[in-house]
Amino acid sequence: MPLYKDFSDDIATVLIWKYDENEELNPDILLESENQNKILGYHPNKIAEVLMVRKMLKTVLPEHKILYRENGEPYLFPQNHHISISHSYPLAALAVSKKKVGIDLEKRKEKIKNIRHKFILHEDIYIDNREEVDFLTAIWCVKEALYKIHHSKHWSLKKHYDVLPFELQEEFTVKSRVYDLENEDFFKAKISFFDNYCLAIVD
Repeated sequence: MPLYKDFSDDIATVLIWKYDENEELNPDILLESENQNKILGYHPNKIAEVLMVRKMLKTVLPEHKILYRENGEPYLFPQNHHISISHSYPLAALAVSKKKVGIDLEKRKEKIKNIRHKFILHEDIYIDNREEVDFLTAIWCVKEALYKIHHSKHWSLKKHYDVLPFELQEEFTVKSRVYDLENEDFFKAKISFFDNYCLAIVD
């Protein structure tokens, strides 16, 4: 069954699809005509991710299509819902909501420790290095999900996005903020760890 996980609640529909080589993923059927040229030259795994997202969308809003703004940000047409997309092959994730929503899906990898200095600032005070990979993966997911709903090309994940202290669990909610010299906005993120993956949902 390609539908792998369902994290939907009263606010957002959040689905995760898992690639199955026996599943039909026909770009002529699933992909919007506006995006047919977009996948030219894509790796087969990337094409599968794109098409899995479309297949999920057809189960939620079959009359809608995904288009892209000039900056590459996806949006739904008609524009009466918000969307967020994330991939980590063989999984693809889709969130659809009446309000802004951001999601990020990441596989747990030791190499995230190599980029800790690029996105960790205030979080250093509470990260338990005995569980460093899980802490870093959760923080990265939250910041990436936040960026999708509250972003600027001038901001950095390290300097303008904070994840407040938390304790690791299989599922939990964490507070976070986006800020600059003049403003700050606070958000809640839901974190779920499953099958060596981490999913963050900010809505």
